[in-house]
Amino acid sequence: MKARRAAVAFVLVTVTLDMLALGLIIPVLPKLILNFLGGRMASAAWWQGCFGGAFALMQFVFAPVLGVLSDRFGRRPIILASNLGLGVDYFVMALAPSIGWLFLGRIIAGITAASISTAMAYIADVVTPEKRAGAFGKIGAAFGIGFVLGPALGGLLGNFDPRLPFWVAGCLSLTNGIYCYFFVPESLPSDRRKPFELGRANPIGSLVLLRSHPELFRLATIQFTGYIAHEVFEIWALYTIFRYAWSSGMVGLSLAIVGALSVAISGGLVPVVVRRLGERRTLYIGQFFGGVGMLMAGLARTGPVFMASIPIMMLWTISGPAAQGMMTHRVSEREQGALQGAIASLRSVAVLFGPWLFPFTFAFFIEPKHGLNTPGAPWFLAGTLLFIAMFLSTRIPPLRAVPASEARPVG
Repeated sequence: MKARRAAVAFVLVTVTLDMLALGLIIPVLPKLILNFLGGRMASAAWWQGCFGGAFALMQFVFAPVLGVLSDRFGRRPIILASNLGLGVDYFVMALAPSIGWLFLGRIIAGITAASISTAMAYIADVVTPEKRAGAFGKIGAAFGIGFVLGPALGGLLGNFDPRLPFWVAGCLSLTNGIYCYFFVPESLPSDRRKPFELGRANPIGSLVLLRSHPELFRLATIQFTGYIAHEVFEIWALYTIFRYAWSSGMVGLSLAIVGALSVAISGGLVPVVVRRLGERRTLYIGQFFGGVGMLMAGLARTGPVFMASIPIMMLWTISGPAAQGMMTHRVSEREQGALQGAIASLRSVAVLFGPWLFPFTFAFFIEPKHGLNTPGAPWFLAGTLLFIAMFLSTRIPPLRAVPASEARPVG
């Protein structure tokens, strides 16, 4: 038990450092794009969609490959390679002389940023099934800690030089890789590893696992809808710069508040709510509050009102760990890595649309020639998607655990 707790702690530190590095660049990346484009907001929104779409495409292609490789060779080498790759990515972006180089940096990040799904498989290796939702909630808290510190620090550094956060993020990723090399133990014993199968490693083939159980498929559909809605956060910086004239520091502060709430909710609220209400009800209650919060964000005419929508919106955080826990009950212990790779592929399919959908919606509704002037349109769309996901969640019957002997093989 003590070894398991230590292993979970190692993974939480790894995820926190990853998110800290990612959070550093969020407030300043849109500023760099705007600088390269001469301050044209609609064009910047279009390029933001291209950046997000390219990142998602790389994730879609490579996440299942890395997930299956982690089932074959273990979790630790995949996490280590991911951290080293991300360090290279941030240095490329720090030196980018043009928007094309920035674009290349996002492609590198999409290929290498697989440590999160592998970390989820690591948690599934060392935590008993009935405690996984709570453990995934701690992963959410680790996300939040990174996003508390990262955007706040990135915003402050960006006020001095918009490229400085990229250098700091690269150093953090390499430091994380060193930490992983010396301190993170392997979680998957040799006798539980699974041979590499090409059918499980291709992005379409990996999704077959999500059809192995009817309720798993329904959960995958719900998660897909939620993943698309989540991509509205891609326009956070551009939206607040355009509508409220926020500085990089203010953008970073607002995202730090998002992260702080994520920590509080994921680390403290998720285990309590799941224990009292069950995973199923936790799922749709979180989606309800997320939808309400996003509608409030779209209606907010001032920065303070927008800030007031954040706590309501962030109650959506309780849904993710609940859904993740429900899905892990539907496959065998030998397929947890493949499941996390399939979920990552599902997320990547969603964000193939999301990074285009919301920035393009934003660009369309603020373009003067269209005469619409509705900058909150992306938030209205995301809120509607969450309400659809909530309705679908209420239609799922209570789930029963499936023994490993009943789990269908994949490939």
